[in-house]
Amino acid sequence: MERYDLLYRLYDEFDVETLREHQSFVDLFPPVDSRVALEHWEDASDELDLLKSEIRDALPGGATFAEIAAHADRETAFTALDLHAKYGRAVNALVLDVDETLRSAGGTDNEIPRETLHVLTTLHDAGVPIVICTGQTLENVKGFMIQGLGNELVHSGAFSIVYESGNGVFTPGHGSRTKRLLYEELDESVRGVFDDVRSRVLPESPEDVRRGCHLQGNEFNVTLKPNFETGSADAEAVIDDGLVHLIDLLGAVVVERADVEVGGGEGDDPPKSDAPAERGATWARAHYASADPEIREVLEASAAEGGTAVDPTALADVPEPVAALFDRIDVGYYRGDAAEITSLELDKVAGVEAALDVLDVRDPFLLVMGDSKSDLRVMEWAAERGSGIAAAPEHASADVLSHVLARDELVFDRGASARTLRTAYVLNLLARLE
Repeated sequence: MERYDLLYRLYDEFDVETLREHQSFVDLFPPVDSRVALEHWEDASDELDLLKSEIRDALPGGATFAEIAAHADRETAFTALDLHAKYGRAVNALVLDVDETLRSAGGTDNEIPRETLHVLTTLHDAGVPIVICTGQTLENVKGFMIQGLGNELVHSGAFSIVYESGNGVFTPGHGSRTKRLLYEELDESVRGVFDDVRSRVLPESPEDVRRGCHLQGNEFNVTLKPNFETGSADAEAVIDDGLVHLIDLLGAVVVERADVEVGGGEGDDPPKSDAPAERGATWARAHYASADPEIREVLEASAAEGGTAVDPTALADVPEPVAALFDRIDVGYYRGDAAEITSLELDKVAGVEAALDVLDVRDPFLLVMGDSKSDLRVMEWAAERGSGIAAAPEHASADVLSHVLARDELVFDRGASARTLRTAYVLNLLARLE
């Protein structure tokens, strides 16, 4: 109980709010060419040192508690102490989703807030490697991370990017292991499906999809993105249509690649030339509707508007070679944002494992932050191994929130990822008191 008593003393007996305000001002002070502004910064820095010295002199382990007070409010500090009491470990790597986690279109103008970037830098400087784990392309992520965190940090050797949801890992500063193309380890039967779908998805799409979507510039995944503002009504409509088309095309390609005999419908003698494609689409709709209720909802809505209905009984007719390929390929749906196909053998978990291997993080204890199904897999992987804690924004998917609330209740407000990162920083400070 000693640490709890010391934290109570810290927040009850000292002016920690003023201390924290000075620390924030000193840390986030913008570079300006003004003598008056510089003098103001120097005064705040001197006052900060004075407030910290009072804590250092009054409490056992005072230097650590002064640092805690400078970076965390009472709730954050006690949350960190509860985590330390539960796990008894420091976080030794961060695994962080970007979109709607570190940044949010709804609250941060789709930019990573300066406060979040600063806390990431603080954790990195304290020796905690950072793994950015995203569905985006490498070049896009690398660009805005260098812009936000600086070229030196990104190329420090303690920073990695798992991109395209696990298809590749980029860890600068590690020689021949800097870039690992995990998708090259897949066999030709799967890679060929992706190649065919990628080359055909827009040329063979309905006009509204062809005009309203573009292909994200991935190395491997096939991702349709809207030509409208993410989350808008137009984006939702075109991504829903794109999802239906992508599933139908995937079914047709898998049937072609599996080279199975497909008969036509009733009265087709000989079978219609497009019967294999139609049958493949039927099987694909049934398979992916049964796997994901959101996808089923989109397919059923399309059927209600004149499209082809989902036939659950078709699952019993799927030939083994077709089913085997479906079981290796995932369809992702993100309302108003993207529809894509990915490899189930190369999810974010595979990417994180590869990144931690390159970073030489042994016996990991991770802070995993994310909002979607792909992030949930990493959270569950860490939980099963006793290898970390999970956090999510309040607008995360229901399954993610359920997992996080059942574990440690680390749910943060939209655009407020810095708060949870500060919790990890304080947890590590407390672990240092051992």
